[in-house]
Amino acid sequence: MFSLIKWLYPGMKMKRWLLLFALSVMMISFGLALALNYEYLGQAEEEIFRFVYMTVGSYDYTVTMTAGIIIVIIGGCIMLFSTRSIIRSIIAVIIPDRSEKIVDLIYQKQKLSRGPVVTVIGGGHGLSVLLRGIKESTSNVSAVVTVADDGGSSGRLREELGIIPPGDLRNCLVALADTEPLMEKLFQYRFKGSTALAGHSFGNLFIAAMNEVTGDMETALKESSKVLAVKGRVIPASKVSVRLDAIMNDGTVVEGESQIPEARKKIRRVQLFPKKVPAVPSAIEAIENADAIILGPGSLYTSIMPNLLVEGVAKALKKSKAIKIYICNVMTQPGETDKYSASAHVKAILDHTGKGSIDYVLVNSAPIPKEFCEGNESQPVEVDEEKINVLGCGLIKADLISGTDAGRHDPEKLCKAVMKIIYDMSGKF
Repeated sequence: MFSLIKWLYPGMKMKRWLLLFALSVMMISFGLALALNYEYLGQAEEEIFRFVYMTVGSYDYTVTMTAGIIIVIIGGCIMLFSTRSIIRSIIAVIIPDRSEKIVDLIYQKQKLSRGPVVTVIGGGHGLSVLLRGIKESTSNVSAVVTVADDGGSSGRLREELGIIPPGDLRNCLVALADTEPLMEKLFQYRFKGSTALAGHSFGNLFIAAMNEVTGDMETALKESSKVLAVKGRVIPASKVSVRLDAIMNDGTVVEGESQIPEARKKIRRVQLFPKKVPAVPSAIEAIENADAIILGPGSLYTSIMPNLLVEGVAKALKKSKAIKIYICNVMTQPGETDKYSASAHVKAILDHTGKGSIDYVLVNSAPIPKEFCEGNESQPVEVDEEKINVLGCGLIKADLISGTDAGRHDPEKLCKAVMKIIYDMSGKF
């Protein structure tokens, strides 16, 4: 009975059709009464009268009214049950393994579709963590992903096939996926051994093959999203294969995203080669239409910055009226952000993009266990609130760390904190 009531939950968009169905049944009943004879209705009422009179010994109009209400309730329950059974029969053919949960699926999808429009900019593991959490609050999410990766399987495919690196794109697809665990494991599976496939992940090869079939990486990602039942969109920042270079404080230039942390020098700024790289139009559109834009979490210079250096991205970001949130890393990154405070992270972004690209900075407030920091090159990022405020950004603190890995964000905690900022600050929801 409770599962039947679920069909009447707000936002299911079922009540209007059930009402229309009920009206159509009433019209059919009324039409049949006209076509056959009024006398049958009279006879039915007379039989109810006789039954009540013989049972109780008296008769009152309220008895007929009560009987009518009971018949309506029974009819309504039968109508709900039959509608539910029809829908489940159809769904059982399309998605047989999930037909038992169809009412929950419909309710969840309707609820998520009304969530805020969120655009996330970044790459690497940090972006995947955020996406895993945020997909539970809204399906209107777009991930604009870096294409500067030149290491591992992605680097090899980039060099051999001349495509943009698929690794970060794959991780985001899997993070946003609403599919079976086996499919997720398949996409993340990395071949072992000493063959030419060794080191490649199946997901990277799948996306590369899809790119060959469709002739376009953006289309390849759309089609791959269907396979994984992705909640939202994954968009490459650009379709052009680029190289990320870093200009160090001593004036030397380090070429290649994977080589920058290895140099172990303080970074002055980063740049793309070629310098003018066109953005994917849908990436700019996602930024322009967002209710909230989130930078990070992830490697400051090698995951977040490459997106902001793509032509048109920083301009669209600053121009947008959306809430702009930068999620600061929990720990510093060796060779990239050694001894960086939270304000140093923010200043680096503003130096590359200009003012107006960050409204709020979200930082972790939970203490990092001392034993976790001992012997670790990474150290907790110092939160210097006054310097952040001087840069024109608001500071928001929350417990964001994972219970199993204190150096990383927890998807659920991170999503909760981000959505609270969006709901509190936007005034739209």
